[in-house]
Amino acid sequence: MALKDELGRWGENVAGDFLIANGYDVLDRGWRCPLGEIDIVARIDRTVSFVEVKTRRSVRYGHPLEAITPTKLARLRNLAGEWCRVHRVHSRSVRIDAIGIVGNGTAVDSLDHRIGVFE
Repeated sequence: MALKDELGRWGENVAGDFLIANGYDVLDRGWRCPLGEIDIVARIDRTVSFVEVKTRRSVRYGHPLEAITPTKLARLRNLAGEWCRVHRVHSRSVRIDAIGIVGNGTAVDSLDHRIGVFE
């Protein structure tokens, strides 16, 4: 397994722990379908949040959240719709969040949670 994959998996675990510590219920992790993958699906109150997690070792090449392009965002919207269809979720309150993590795979230097900013 590549070091990049290990860092990404570590970041997703950190993000999941962060969400739980902040009152979210994690409904799904690493959900896949032919359209792609959703890192984390979580719920807080009546809102279902589809969370994209980006992890980098440093900001030398930009903040992790800068990697979320309009193309990636469009794919996330389609994935969210598919997840809702498959799981028969008809919530009116659905959003796409992102968590950007900078860290070395053992310690977090920074964590930035953007709530629904990609709508």
